[in-house]
Amino acid sequence: MKTAVIVGLLCLMAVAYAADEQKIDKLQIGVKKRAENCVQKSRKGDQLHMHYTGTLLDGTEFDSSRTRNEEFTFTLGQGMVIKGWDQGLLNMCVGERRILTIPPHLGYGERGAPPKIPANAVLKFDVELMKIDRDGEEL
Repeated sequence: MKTAVIVGLLCLMAVAYAADEQKIDKLQIGVKKRAENCVQKSRKGDQLHMHYTGTLLDGTEFDSSRTRNEEFTFTLGQGMVIKGWDQGLLNMCVGERRILTIPPHLGYGERGAPPKIPANAVLKFDVELMKIDRDGEEL
């Protein structure tokens, strides 16, 4: 009897978790820390230097530049990263920290990124903009 109750509760938790993932269909941007002095905001074509930690909705970490102590650098708006980043990092200031909650269609979609990111996963990124390079100039 106890085993049946535990199995039933686990099934309900799995269904609730899946339902939560399916409710998230739009990019969500939360500001965790504002920049003290914002001289310029990021825009398409800028080379961004980021620190990030990526997790699944259940909190499982799948990647982190902070753990490696190595900034991730890419050009915004060029398709070098998932769509959720190209959209969620626009108009960001150096020193700003955001939480991006990215639905599957703006992340890795139906294919996922095995083995750490399953198909149709909602992703959470804690991102921090360290530096902007624009037209070869550091901002």
